[in-house]
Amino acid sequence: MKVHIIAIAALILAPMPMLQAAEAGTARKPNVILILADDLGIGNVSCYGADNFKTPSIDALAKSGMRFERCFSAPVCGPSRAVLMTGRYGFRTGMTGNDKESAKLMGAATEIMIPKVLKPAGYVTGQVGKWSQIPFEPSDWGFDEFLRFKASGDYWNTQERAKNYTLNGKSVPLADGEYLPDKMNDFAIDFITRHKDQPFFLYYPMSHVHTDIMPTPDSAPDSNDYFMDNINYMDKLVGRLSAALERLKLTENTLVIFVGDNGVHPGEADRSTIHGRRLSGAKGTMLEGGSLVPCIASWPGTIPAANSSSALTDFSDFLPTLAELAGGKLPEGVTIDGRSLAPILKGEVGYPRESIFVQLGRNWYARESSWKLTHSNELFDMSDAPFVEKAVAADSTDPEAVAARKRLQAKLNQLNVTAGKISHGDGTGKNEEKPKKSTKNLSGKKEEAPPAPSGPAAETTAEDDPGAKFDKLDKAKTGKVTREQYLAKQSDATKGAKRFDKLDTNKDGALSREEFTSAPAK
Repeated sequence: MKVHIIAIAALILAPMPMLQAAEAGTARKPNVILILADDLGIGNVSCYGADNFKTPSIDALAKSGMRFERCFSAPVCGPSRAVLMTGRYGFRTGMTGNDKESAKLMGAATEIMIPKVLKPAGYVTGQVGKWSQIPFEPSDWGFDEFLRFKASGDYWNTQERAKNYTLNGKSVPLADGEYLPDKMNDFAIDFITRHKDQPFFLYYPMSHVHTDIMPTPDSAPDSNDYFMDNINYMDKLVGRLSAALERLKLTENTLVIFVGDNGVHPGEADRSTIHGRRLSGAKGTMLEGGSLVPCIASWPGTIPAANSSSALTDFSDFLPTLAELAGGKLPEGVTIDGRSLAPILKGEVGYPRESIFVQLGRNWYARESSWKLTHSNELFDMSDAPFVEKAVAADSTDPEAVAARKRLQAKLNQLNVTAGKISHGDGTGKNEEKPKKSTKNLSGKKEEAPPAPSGPAAETTAEDDPGAKFDKLDKAKTGKVTREQYLAKQSDATKGAKRFDKLDTNKDGALSREEFTSAPAK
């Protein structure tokens, strides 16, 4: 793939003919568009091998650029967005969950986000879309222009929270029949059109495909699969933006990054399969499916086309990458956890990570290519990830497992997570609505549905929290719930046994906390 990101650092370090021409003044700094899909897993994107979804516009970005196979976010939206924008892990900023306490810990006076890094390098900056979990307004963090909505999954003004949106600090009513994702896309295209003659950075966190899952303008009157409709419409909007770049002759000087903010909603995890296999876990869990996200970078002429990278990366890498490519200066006096991906984008080896880090509330892990170690000292063999995470006995003498445990523990010791700012809510970092008695699932079919993740105003009760349920069952505090313990609390033993078998991804006859909490609340 050929990356079109031409940064001052790249001009100095890699004086290729094209870059030499840039030194002569025939090229300018690259534009950057960062598109963030909401609750979109790798099993929802066809270029990742999804069985049941087609995303031709997103696939076209991958064909023209690079697809990252192992990009990790936090398992829910607030923490993942904070890490992405600051380059710093949640325990440093205080944004470890979607709860209100986490948002209070994160201050615009002490943290610096991507726009404030790029503005001194000559960039005009814009934000359009979701902003609810991050405190203050986008302008407080350095965005020159913005259009934001209040919560998550805002589409039509029939939703109470979507009756208004905020445009550059002013509340604007969403008119009857107006589709908010269309207005956002129009804002994005208008922004790049007005600023086509200067370097720009556009941060575009989409509504799709977060609940509420509602009909799109393209949904058929008799559609019974609104989730599929929303995937299709999201892909259409990506295609519309790509077409605008082509029309404005900006494609070859614009880096477009498309990435998901966390794994798919648990209600759609069963059909979000890849080559016939279900991922381990989903949004809100500390399993692989909670944090492994689609990540695609397109910059024709700079990033080698139709390429893929198996390099480990997490959301802290975006800020240093964009800083290097745009000639921005990293914040001083704070720890930046990310590592620039600029060499990888250019097809070079660079300095790949040995491990990544993921946190949600008071749960976290460090992960290498083949191993994962959690905060509770559980080691997992990840050789069959993202489908199976095989628990390794604490007393295992396998030399590779022993060595991996030692390396990963050293990494966690180095991070010193417990010395940081961690929300004390219920410990999970999640913040979901109370379950409804009967509703429609994400596909539009009536059933007993899992609660829909919502914005920071919603709260999870201890009774409904999977982590609290696990602690209740794990009376001996072994970190495991046996089959017998699990079935003792099930009203239907047959259905309970089937649920247990599905959750027991490593097939050891017991459920770890991560496996147990991967189940949607009932």
